[in-house]
Amino acid sequence: MLITHIKGIVGLHPKQTLRLKGNELAQLPILENAWLLLENDLIKDFGSMDSFPENLRNHPHTFSVEGKYVFPSWCDSHSHIVFAASREEEFVMKIQGKSYEEIAAAGGGILNSAQKLALATEDELFESANIRLQNLIKLGTGALEIKSGYGLSVASELKMLRVIKRLKQNSPIPIKATFLAAHTYPTEYKNNHKGYLDLIINEMLPLVASENLADYMDVFCENGFFSVEETDLLLSEGAKYGLKPKIHANQLAVSGGVQIGVKHHAISVDHLEETDEQTINSLSNSETIATLLPSCSFYLGIPFANARSLIQANATLAIASDYNPGSTPSGNMNFVVSLACVKLKMLPQEAINAATINGAAAMQLSNELGSIAIGKKANLFVTKKMPSIAFLPYSFGENQIETIILNGKIYNG
Repeated sequence: MLITHIKGIVGLHPKQTLRLKGNELAQLPILENAWLLLENDLIKDFGSMDSFPENLRNHPHTFSVEGKYVFPSWCDSHSHIVFAASREEEFVMKIQGKSYEEIAAAGGGILNSAQKLALATEDELFESANIRLQNLIKLGTGALEIKSGYGLSVASELKMLRVIKRLKQNSPIPIKATFLAAHTYPTEYKNNHKGYLDLIINEMLPLVASENLADYMDVFCENGFFSVEETDLLLSEGAKYGLKPKIHANQLAVSGGVQIGVKHHAISVDHLEETDEQTINSLSNSETIATLLPSCSFYLGIPFANARSLIQANATLAIASDYNPGSTPSGNMNFVVSLACVKLKMLPQEAINAATINGAAAMQLSNELGSIAIGKKANLFVTKKMPSIAFLPYSFGENQIETIILNGKIYNG
């Protein structure tokens, strides 16, 4: 495919650039009035229309996009799209003023999803998750991480991870799987934390590894969930099976979870709605990526992460959707980018980089995705006509994407 008369190719980072730290996040190279050649499923070449190659003038698959931008696909590195049922009844409770903790105490929250998931078949979970996946793809997502964590038992956690594996095998986009049995304590282990830790370590982990069901190990390190010491233990045990850490940290309070993630060389520490100077300093110049989830803050009415201080501290920042039925029932990365600008005070260039190349880095995929470079995978989207790239986050709630390109071909779903 040859795309011509492009208003601007966005995210032309050199292929060797795998992540952007600190102030580098504001650097978003754009080639205006451009052409882009895709061959097989890869980016073959690009250049200015002012020096358009003669040998391409009669290319049989030419696609003119005058006035439109070409972006690398969004890379969403934090989602929970495998679940059995929505939780709009909790949405009403939130409107009535109930807190996250109060809803959980009333039988809502993660345990609610776990009960419903236990009753669903693997086929039912696959079919519903696949519909969500197709919707995300149409909104520009070209790589996705999916977590378990609504199982909370050996059978249900394995069921979730097998569904994620099926999605991987059937999806047109790359998917990474994360084992998150340490999402909360099941009711029967509420007063027996050691019993549930033993179940994860001695029964779940060997089975997950034997079926090759996960890439990462995640823990919800939070007051009232898993302590820093419990997180430390679980990450160490997961590492024995080659599961690299990605953890939930500092969503509800400063917990020390970020520091334990950095200690374990976690791929990312996610949420970070609550931070202090020590937390931010621990990520300064660290290889661990700070993944912020602004639509979770938007939906729950909790503080937004301190993106500006993290950028000033030279941290690597990504943004992701956190798509899940309880705290973020949307996976629209376009809205996430808008929120990053409006609420995290990130520049459009910073938000776009955080949702593309750094999102890819948070899934260890930035060698093939997240930017437009020769030899990278051709997962892209073409916008509608736009006056500038800032128009995309500015026009929040509007879908500015016109065409999805996956693996070098126009994707119609």
